[in-house]
Amino acid sequence: MRRFLKTRAGWLAAAPLALAVTACSQPPPPPAAAPATPAAPAQSPAERGKVLVTVGGCNDCHTTKKLGPNGPEPDMSKMLAGHPEEIKVAAPYKPAAGSVWAYATTDTLTAWSGPWGVSFAANLTPDKNTGLGGGVWSEETFLKALKTGKHMGTSRDILPPMPWPWYSQLSDEDLKAIWAYLQTIPAVANHVPDPLPPAGAPPAAK
Repeated sequence: MRRFLKTRAGWLAAAPLALAVTACSQPPPPPAAAPATPAAPAQSPAERGKVLVTVGGCNDCHTTKKLGPNGPEPDMSKMLAGHPEEIKVAAPYKPAAGSVWAYATTDTLTAWSGPWGVSFAANLTPDKNTGLGGGVWSEETFLKALKTGKHMGTSRDILPPMPWPWYSQLSDEDLKAIWAYLQTIPAVANHVPDPLPPAGAPPAAK
């Protein structure tokens, strides 16, 4: 009996140690899962259009320039309003005979002269009388123009330096986004002149 009690006491004394050894031999619990990163909010069509207009360089030609500390810079008070109507261009640039220079532009970078004649950057603002907001232009005609390279999608060619072949590769959704953004910018009343034909050529059909 005394031996049994000693043995039982030994078991009881060893039990905590056995439990401790067993606990130490267990693998650590897996780390807690990191919280899921919240999804970025979806862009509206106009927000997407703003990105496309910005990275597409539309301001390079369609926004007139002013002289800044580092040279010409876009005059954002006339953002995307096209060639200033007060700057008159009467005829295409005529390079000197034998000159390697075949093209010319105004200091505003809004009128361009070359073998095609003179092209003027269009007013892309939603002004109702001189821009895209008068009802003559619509989302449909805008997409058709950039898909076909035809003014209003049906008439004269869209002239250089407008890179419409690049824009024609965009999806309809992206072109609609550009249209949506252009409807949100400030309207600027500015009547852009019609293109001038090459010297000696008859005027192109509108």
